[in-house]
Amino acid sequence: MIIEFTDPDYNARRSATYLPEVAAHENWTKIETIDSLMRKAGYNGTITESLRKRIRLTRYQSTVYTLHYSDYASYVKRTRGEAPEMAGAGVRSNNHH
Repeated sequence: MIIEFTDPDYNARRSATYLPEVAAHENWTKIETIDSLMRKAGYNGTITESLRKRIRLTRYQSTVYTLHYSDYASYVKRTRGEAPEMAGAGVRSNNHH
C-alpha cells in the first residue's frame, strides 16, 4: 500500500509504501498501519484523525512464491537462456601482480 499526503507543518508532499503483507505480518490495525506509514514518510508531527482522513491511500496486491534455488535457476535458464549467478560467484579479480 502507498500513502501520500501533505505535511501540514511544512506544506510538503510526503509518501511511503509497504508491501501488502507487512500490516498482516505485524498484526496492525488499519489505523496503526496508516500511522506507521506516516512515520515512515518522515512525518514527526501529531497524527490526528483529520490528518488521517486527508491521506491518499493506494492498495495493491502481491503474490509471494517460494521455491528452492535449483528450481529458480532452472526457471531462469528456461526463460532467459542462462543460469543466474549467485552473489559473489563468478566474480573474477582483475588484480595482476
